[in-house]
Amino acid sequence: MGCTRREFLALASVGTIAGMAGCTPSQPAQEATPPTSDPTKPSVDVTEFESLALDPSAWRYDSDNNIYYQLGLPYCLNPATETYESLAIFVPGAYFTAEKDGDTYTCTVNEKAVVGSFTPATAPILLPINSGTLSAQESPTAYGPEGLAPYLGEGCVYVYAGFRGRSAAVDTATGSDELIAGGSPWPVVDLKAAIRYLRYNADVLPCDASRTFVFGFGAGGGLSAVLGASGDSELFDPYLEEIGAITHDAAGADVSDAIAGSASWCPVTSYDMADAAYEWCQGQYSSEGTRAEGTWTQMLSRDLAAAYGAWVNEMDLRDEDDVQLTLDETEAGVYAMGSYAESLLAEIDDAATHFVQNTPFPYTYTPQRLEAPTFPGDPNLVTARLADTATPGAAEGEAAADGTGEREAGTADGSDALAGVAQVQSTIYDSAQSYFSALNEDTWWINYNHRSSSVSVSSLRDFVMHLRPARLSTSPFDQPDRSSRANQLFGVGEESTLHFSTCVADVVAAGAETFSSCEDWNVTLESAWADDLEKVDALGTGMVERVSMMNPLMWLSGHYEGYGQSTVAPHWRVNEGLFDTETSLATAANIVFALRKYDGVTDVAHTPVWGQGHVLAERSGSATSNLLDWVVACCVS
Repeated sequence: MGCTRREFLALASVGTIAGMAGCTPSQPAQEATPPTSDPTKPSVDVTEFESLALDPSAWRYDSDNNIYYQLGLPYCLNPATETYESLAIFVPGAYFTAEKDGDTYTCTVNEKAVVGSFTPATAPILLPINSGTLSAQESPTAYGPEGLAPYLGEGCVYVYAGFRGRSAAVDTATGSDELIAGGSPWPVVDLKAAIRYLRYNADVLPCDASRTFVFGFGAGGGLSAVLGASGDSELFDPYLEEIGAITHDAAGADVSDAIAGSASWCPVTSYDMADAAYEWCQGQYSSEGTRAEGTWTQMLSRDLAAAYGAWVNEMDLRDEDDVQLTLDETEAGVYAMGSYAESLLAEIDDAATHFVQNTPFPYTYTPQRLEAPTFPGDPNLVTARLADTATPGAAEGEAAADGTGEREAGTADGSDALAGVAQVQSTIYDSAQSYFSALNEDTWWINYNHRSSSVSVSSLRDFVMHLRPARLSTSPFDQPDRSSRANQLFGVGEESTLHFSTCVADVVAAGAETFSSCEDWNVTLESAWADDLEKVDALGTGMVERVSMMNPLMWLSGHYEGYGQSTVAPHWRVNEGLFDTETSLATAANIVFALRKYDGVTDVAHTPVWGQGHVLAERSGSATSNLLDWVVACCVS
């Protein structure tokens, strides 16, 4: 049963909470420890997961960089493939006292060590999601120290875990032709199993396993948000059981998959309303391509935008003053105005003002788009991605790009190298006045006050049309021809791409008669969504639930039944490039709106970045150093 936050508080005040499991608030701990065993539960086999115990005599040592590491550690009993369902651990050398035995070392924790900001008792675990599109992430098969120094030098333990990606696949590394299940919710399941593995082995690792921070970019950032929101959610139990994920420790106590913090850049997620959000934010202001007058997809865009407005008014999203954010419907049936739109516009104004107050001129603007990050840990992946950048990328405007592999400014060690960054010609602006005059060249829509160095934008419509246009086609996530990566994410087995959005299905069903008047309408589309929504995966889970399992709002918003049914991470960092055309402006904002009013969430650092697009968006400094500063601040607060 779902309820809004306001309804929940009202119920709590009159003592009527008992029995309302769907409205029970989560209790995310600041430094969560694994739950203790329940004496009312049946006894468990305390030896069940002994084979997953970390071997303290199997460490290898890089003396040049003072790093202990282990590779290829399976994190569940029944992995579909160890190529993906295993992990690597990298530990600062000072944290161990070691005895050499041939090529390996037996290590014990040096409790007195201090590295950077931490000791072995307080060190956090950092776990990267190194895929911007939810392609499968292989576990490292080779060791390479490149890029690890900033993380380990700060005193963090770095864990690189493999996971299955957005599609079912064949594990070519084993030579088997058997199809391995992929897609929702397997990327989440695999990483939850890895987190449980780390907690299970916490006694022999120099870290506080309750301080696990996950970070990612794009769809990987969305996955990080799901992991932060869904700790210990029972929705994943059948899947975790299927792969033999750890459920209890050697004493019989439950093992948690909750994390301490989630960080994301330009998160792509919340697929249930992703298409409607894109059409509301960007699509409704376009009249080109699939949104050209007279096409059925132009009508679809319009109707999806209206559906999003109605959804916002049901969501009980609130501002910092606890006032509900809503959208007002116009006579034309469009939701373009209201406190929700004003809230988004205020964030744009603040980001633009920060930009002009902190940017030295002359200023060079270079549009960029990142396909996937290159976080360290797997030297094979780094080599492959850097090699890809030697080949010409996709043409400008296409959904995929390889780009030029430019390094982020100021990162001489390459720790923030951005393999797969697409760039176009730069433009140099001599002064703030010349910059804003150029933006206003066609029509006056952005106001720059030189005296106060402040900026204001006239409307969301103007901002979108000038700086965040609809680059993707109508219904970009659940595409009519099932051709998107999100369609792959919800495929089942050999049916590798399927429709998944109930929202799009409802809009198509309601508008089919009108759409059929257009020459480009295909009558088979009338039943396409309905047919696919009936499909279930190998565990018998339906499409609606699989979509919910990839939506962080499922556990953060009273609009959804999962509200209060998980342990939500207390620390959050969400960065987005305001010029990002890969997703709606509302995607990150909705997560932040929900988090700021969720009981038990300690801090939410939200940074919209003016002048940057689908990249590791930061207002200053490097992504790595800023991430580490945030982790340290979370752990000492």
